[in-house]
Amino acid sequence: MSAASDKTDIHKTNQQFYDSLWADVRLVPPHRFNTWPLIKPLADAASQRLEVGPGMRPRLPVRGSHFVDISEPALKQLADAGGLCRQAPVNALPFADNSFELVCALDIIEHVEDDQGALAELCRVARPGATVLLSTPLHMDFWTPFDALVGHYRRYEPEQLASLLLQHRLTVMQSAGYGMKPRSSWLVDWAMRQMEKNRQRSMWFYNRLFMPIGLYFQKPLQWQQGMAATDGVNEVLLVCRLDKP
Repeated sequence: MSAASDKTDIHKTNQQFYDSLWADVRLVPPHRFNTWPLIKPLADAASQRLEVGPGMRPRLPVRGSHFVDISEPALKQLADAGGLCRQAPVNALPFADNSFELVCALDIIEHVEDDQGALAELCRVARPGATVLLSTPLHMDFWTPFDALVGHYRRYEPEQLASLLLQHRLTVMQSAGYGMKPRSSWLVDWAMRQMEKNRQRSMWFYNRLFMPIGLYFQKPLQWQQGMAATDGVNEVLLVCRLDKP
């Protein structure tokens, strides 16, 4: 299979997976997530807010926030809850330069072939001095079939991620280990087998059983100043400041 075909397949995987995932799911309000203690004061101080790729798990307050996603089922429910919604990819955001004081893009850049272009767009629509929240998986050594299933192009090595942020004038103010992926490789392998056997049934169990259980067992995020130590860290959440050109 050619490289072009691989890229097309990953794009289709992202679209199909998330349309299926969100098609029959209730919106989970942002206060249910362990990101809320961080995000609430940031959102309260920012009148212009944007979240990219939230699906049905938004982290910003829904009412009055702008949302961009590729999934129509997710956008419909976000709009019904008071969100200001547009369908678009992260590398073509339908907003003017310097529009937002707070930009949130969790688990996004690893899904995009052109991560340079995606970050450039996020920074274009953010005002200088804005807070930009990012999360992404780390270490290609941790790659599993789960990454392919959900449409990842890559995992980042910490040095690679630090360089990427620097190129886009993003200074890491604080960071924390993050993510809800099961630690057990056995559980990941079992979930993959179930998806291959019956994707619709597996989605139902994920949305109605495993996701609520995962929310219940979330632990408070352990914040560190700057970039946290990343040895053995599966995913990192970054609070960045967009510096002036």
